Amino acid sequence: MKLIWKFNLVLLGIFVLGFLVAGYVSYRALQQNAREEILQNARLMMESALSSRTYTTTQVKPLLENQMKYVFLPQSVPAYAATEQFNDLRKKHPDYTYKEATLNPSNPRNRASDWEADVVNIFRNTSTASEVIGERDTPTGRSLYLARPIQIKNKACLDCHSTVEAAPKTMLDLYGQANGFGWKMEEVIGAQIVSVPMAVPIARAEKTFTAFMGSLAIVFVAIFVLLNLMLCTMVIRRVTNLAGIADQVSLGNMEAGEFKSKSRDEIGVLTEAMGRMKASLVQAMKMLES
Repeated sequence: MKLIWKFNLVLLGIFVLGFLVAGYVSYRALQQNAREEILQNARLMMESALSSRTYTTTQVKPLLENQMKYVFLPQSVPAYAATEQFNDLRKKHPDYTYKEATLNPSNPRNRASDWEADVVNIFRNTSTASEVIGERDTPTGRSLYLARPIQIKNKACLDCHSTVEAAPKTMLDLYGQANGFGWKMEEVIGAQIVSVPMAVPIARAEKTFTAFMGSLAIVFVAIFVLLNLMLCTMVIRRVTNLAGIADQVSLGNMEAGEFKSKSRDEIGVLTEAMGRMKASLVQAMKMLES
């Protein structure tokens, strides 16, 4: 096998290995970055919901206390305010969702679905769990969800949800007596769950990956071609010429050509050495003939 073919096979093997490693590392990094971006969006949504709850508790609810004596106003409930805020957001971004999924809610729209109930039970069964992150398939594509527990830490919550007898009559008139009671202090009764679509960030990451790998392939091809040109010009052609002259001299043709080189690299040094060897050989043959 010729030297250039050996060189190309080794070079191609190195390029293929490098291409695969670079592809694997870059794909994992881009996918991880996309997931971190989605998770950051989910956390921002969660903090927004918490801010809405705090605003309702500290500023809205006190203003409605007198009216609450005559009619129950859901607007005074922090969970209701946060949910309404995100329902308005969903008019333009329907793939983004927020829900205060509860196992035994007063408001039926807060009742946890099967998968949401599984998340709530994780918090109920694991006291140290403060956050759950996961992915699930939805009708609109893959979605990442972020969940945090809803735990009863304020005794004021039990004024409405401990027993039917203790609950305000105005609330019973609105939601009835069937659900939303029996809550206890420190009990996890639900979870705040934010869902964020993954399609756009993942598609952006895959597009970036394709562009990067395409650019890398072009660079590899360019390097491959340039190295071959350099090898042919600086090595193969000179060695072929040197081997041709040496072959003719070995057959006794002393007029085949001269071993000359202007370069001072290794091949140039070899050429000069072979030139001196040829001169010595010619001198020796002349001495034998005389």
